[in-house]
Amino acid sequence: MSTTKLGEEIKDWVISILIAIILAFFIRYFIVELYMVEGPSMRPTLVNGERLVVNKFIYRFKAPERGEVLVFRYPRDPSRDFIKRVIAIAGDTIEIKDSRVFLNGQLLNEPYILERTRGSYPAVTVPEGHIYVMGDNRNNSEDSRFQDVGFVPLELIKGKAVTVFWPLDHIKTLP
Repeated sequence: MSTTKLGEEIKDWVISILIAIILAFFIRYFIVELYMVEGPSMRPTLVNGERLVVNKFIYRFKAPERGEVLVFRYPRDPSRDFIKRVIAIAGDTIEIKDSRVFLNGQLLNEPYILERTRGSYPAVTVPEGHIYVMGDNRNNSEDSRFQDVGFVPLELIKGKAVTVFWPLDHIKTLP
């Protein structure tokens, strides 16, 4: 092989590798990201160690909806990510009484929770530009009921959890 052909071959490889790296960064930053569930707060829906695909693109075109599972930056420490379920959106009133969650005065049907919610929480209305989130393992979840999380500003949302892909026997799509 001549020196010129070898130089062209190396140049082609370098260009291909650079394009692949740029594409990977673009996809990870704007389209999807992989996350690992840490902790028990979303049991039984998600368990510790499961890997998720998170759609980072969807909320550029629509607002989060009640019932969706999403990833957001923890308000007190934006370097940490939390995974929770959207319970209420802007304008909704949320209340917990007699260990049951009420949304806009109606008992919320929650077949996904691990056990009934202990305690009470006074009626509050979610402000514009925010959501109210809770873990599915209500009695072991740091969520909007706690002052350090509170109402989550929309700008802290990273994306919607769409699929569990690992371990293989746990593969499923999420609401």
